[in-house]
Amino acid sequence: MDALDRKILTELQQDGRLTITELAARVQLSVSPCHRRLRDLERTGAIRGYRAVVDPPAVGLNFEALVFATLRWEDRDTVSTFEEAVTAIPHVIQAQRLFGEPDYLLRVATTDLVAYQQIYDQQLAKLPGVQRLTSTLVMKHIVNDRPLPE
Repeated sequence: MDALDRKILTELQQDGRLTITELAARVQLSVSPCHRRLRDLERTGAIRGYRAVVDPPAVGLNFEALVFATLRWEDRDTVSTFEEAVTAIPHVIQAQRLFGEPDYLLRVATTDLVAYQQIYDQQLAKLPGVQRLTSTLVMKHIVNDRPLPE
């Protein structure tokens, strides 16, 4: 990957709806070489896909919590069943496995505190292998969905 590929990635992270003509102009390439590079970036997996970035409050998701999960033990079966169960909860919009304690960080979006409490009680607290859950509420997003650095 060279500097031109990185520039293509930067432009697309800022506006994924650019036409190939607009993208080529922004990176100062003709359309054919730009298109070829774009297809190579898609084929190699550097570009995993395209999507709309939706504002959670605009769709009624005004409440967000970060949930730290610590498992009782971390054998292969416990980890895989926990991860499968987490992916089945639609309100978990992001999940990361961490080194050390806690074991996982989950980002949960809901309409309000009452909805979060229901998800916590009915789904999160019942996740397999969980020893402890700790929640903290998101007050404000400072940096969110920032494009990757060049």
